[in-house]
Amino acid sequence: MYINRGGAQSGNLGWYFEGVPPEVWNFHIGGYQVCEKWLKDRRGRKLSSDDIFHYQKVIVALKETIRLMAEIDAAIPKWPIE
Repeated sequence: MYINRGGAQSGNLGWYFEGVPPEVWNFHIGGYQVCEKWLKDRRGRKLSSDDIFHYQKVIVALKETIRLMAEIDAAIPKWPIE
């Protein structure tokens, strides 16, 4: 399983996730790149359809988190609030 590494046209055959926005793929929590860690924790095992659906939900949740963080940053121009 790999992420957007070109697919069949580049000679890499197999299943892959595509369309993960770079800001989501590069998002870190606690020093870990979330999307990459989730996949690495499952390395060597076949992902079920439930696993794939869960991973898609993780991506959506991270995308929404990034959006909300930007909204909060825009609403609070200076920290700490005085």
